[in-house]
Amino acid sequence: MTHFSGRSGRFQSRAAAALCGLAISLGLGAMGSTKAQAASPESAPAELTTALSQIQSAASASDVDAVMQNYSPTFTNEDGFTYDGLKSALQTLWESYDTLTYRVELQSWEPTSNGYEAETVTYIDGTQTVEGRSAKLESVIRSLQTYEGGKIVAQQTLSERNQLTSGETPPTVSVILPEQVAAGEGYDFDAIVMEPLGNRYLLGAAIEEGATATDFFAGRPIELELLAAGGLFKVGSAPTTNDSRWVSALLVRDDGITVVTRRLRIE
Repeated sequence: MTHFSGRSGRFQSRAAAALCGLAISLGLGAMGSTKAQAASPESAPAELTTALSQIQSAASASDVDAVMQNYSPTFTNEDGFTYDGLKSALQTLWESYDTLTYRVELQSWEPTSNGYEAETVTYIDGTQTVEGRSAKLESVIRSLQTYEGGKIVAQQTLSERNQLTSGETPPTVSVILPEQVAAGEGYDFDAIVMEPLGNRYLLGAAIEEGATATDFFAGRPIELELLAAGGLFKVGSAPTTNDSRWVSALLVRDDGITVVTRRLRIE
């Protein structure tokens, strides 16, 4: 588990569960290097582009059955999701949002002995109402999918960034975090509020969670601290084994709240 240094006061919340909810991308999105032999999206076969278009339309309509028609019953990914687990998570996620719109872009593809490998980027925009307050979701996720027999059989998330904002003028946040670190390596996590702090108070917390099917909707207590420097500046220590973690910052100001999440790969 990643550990952050820093002192803070205790604040109980289920916001961490919402953070995990941002990460679902239907196996359609993360950021990593494309293989040298991968072909351009313009040359992709109609079978592949049609499948992506169908998933995009079905996801934007929150039609989980139509989405899952594009997945193999043997589907797995590195976070531990199976076919049934993915379907259940999508249903739970979509029920918690008033609107969700998906846009899928094919970045590259290449043929395999049994089908295709495709790297895509997924853009997700959504709105949510919690206790009478509206919130806006923005996600950008890249991933690599394996297609066999016209179905997605496997997925690897390569990078992921999510933002949830609420309030009249939520803080504008710039995040500094590597996409990947070596097992056991230390790293910096900075979440900097771009507007001058002035005389206003700023509260914040750094949150680290597992990026697995088990962790997906698990709530976590959050520790808020009064920030004097206009942001969060933390030092993390990666686990000693290969893993993926969600690293997040919660920043609270009198005029709004911003939650930002990034995926950190440990290899």
